[in-house]
Amino acid sequence: MTAAHADEVLAIYQAGIDEGDATFETTAPTWEDFDAAKLPGHRFVAVHRETGGGAANGSGTGPGRVLGWIAASPVSARPVYAGVVEHSVYVHPGARGLGVARALLDTFIASTEAAGIWTIQAGVFPENEASIALHLRAGFRVVGTSERLGRHHGVWRDVRRLERRSPVVD
Repeated sequence: MTAAHADEVLAIYQAGIDEGDATFETTAPTWEDFDAAKLPGHRFVAVHRETGGGAANGSGTGPGRVLGWIAASPVSARPVYAGVVEHSVYVHPGARGLGVARALLDTFIASTEAAGIWTIQAGVFPENEASIALHLRAGFRVVGTSERLGRHHGVWRDVRRLERRSPVVD
């Protein structure tokens, strides 16, 4: 994921925001704020390549349309949490059901494990059953529910906490 993907990444993010069950955010940030908040080594886009036909993970160089993205933020600046990240994954509404989210998540898991990250966390609204199912299939487990964690459009929302502990990073 690079600045060349910014418009499409933020449009996909805004589409997820507008659906109402993806995040507490109400508008996508600027690219500068988004870019500053995400770890540079663990952000990916899935791109439909005009010449290759189909979804592909990668740098997205060359022609193509962004189908989805995944990125992470550190959970804390404290050294003890250096191996723990929280991630987000978003897929364009027209690309859902094609395996894009799973391909992104698998790529992300491999990237974080190669970097020594031992825990990936996610917070998902309970109503977002597709995201919870995706994460469970990828080896995450539900570790609890934060009840009434925050207000979203004036309504208290619960958040399911999921995590994946790496079986290869000690």
